[in-house]
Amino acid sequence: MPIEIQNFKPSLFLKQVSTLAVFHLREIKVSSATSTLKSQKSKMDTILSSPVVKSFLAGSFSGTCSTILFQPLDLVKTRLQSSVVMDGASSSMLRTFNNVVRNEHILGLWKGIVPSISRTVPGVGMYFCCLQTLKNTFDCHNPGPLQAIGLGVVGRGFAGVTLIPITVVKTRCESKVYNYQSLVDALRKIYTTEGKKGLTSGLSATLLRDAPFSGIYLMFYTQTKKHMPIDKIERQYLPTINFASGIIAGVLASTVTQPADVVKTRMQLYPERYKTILQTVRKILAEEGPRAMCTGLVPRCLRRTMMAAMAWTVYEQVMSNFSQK
Repeated sequence: MPIEIQNFKPSLFLKQVSTLAVFHLREIKVSSATSTLKSQKSKMDTILSSPVVKSFLAGSFSGTCSTILFQPLDLVKTRLQSSVVMDGASSSMLRTFNNVVRNEHILGLWKGIVPSISRTVPGVGMYFCCLQTLKNTFDCHNPGPLQAIGLGVVGRGFAGVTLIPITVVKTRCESKVYNYQSLVDALRKIYTTEGKKGLTSGLSATLLRDAPFSGIYLMFYTQTKKHMPIDKIERQYLPTINFASGIIAGVLASTVTQPADVVKTRMQLYPERYKTILQTVRKILAEEGPRAMCTGLVPRCLRRTMMAAMAWTVYEQVMSNFSQK
């Protein structure tokens, strides 16, 4: 015992105690950080497991792919619908396409892509999110024709009203009527020169176009799939079935809502000249004839059909992959 006391060194003892204390503190910090990460991961998993969140993410992803791919068709359609007012003469889809490439180069076909993505990506996400919420609320996961129309109208109407300022900017950026430097610049200039009314110009026509389109599309899409023997088809062919159903539904819905698209474009490009839906329709029919109500039908039909078919195909595939995890 005396030897132990004699060999005792206070400095060495304090050093060992401090080393142990630091080691335990590190263990506590690591343990606390690990538990925090696990808690955050658990919360994230809970959020991502929500069908509504899955719908929004899947819809946004599908909207991004289809918007970038089919933007040239949307630009050509807008140019066709505004060319009569600007030049006094109608043009064709191929001639408009060639003029854009010749005068603005190939990238000119993607003019307005930023506001287009800013509108379509969250818009498609909100649409699918709203559809999923309505399906869960009213327990109609296998909707009939009228239910499908109702779901499509409400879902698209909600997204259309929310994103109408971006829709106005998108249409104007695609045309040659306005020359905005950026999305923010466009919003600022429209608000400064036209006020809040300018940011919502063509809202009624936009809803008259988008809401019926989505309702009719969803009805044809769900009914077409019901008449296909999906149970007897291998899983690898389901995306093809979804895409084919989307094309059939897109052609029918685009054709029915084409006049509303022409009215919507005119009201957003020339708000001083075209003030209301009825006045716009009368003016177009009187000055250009009934054929003008179908201006841009081919590029719009191609774009809306392929875009909607691709969006639904990607959406259902992503949702299917989500459900497997």
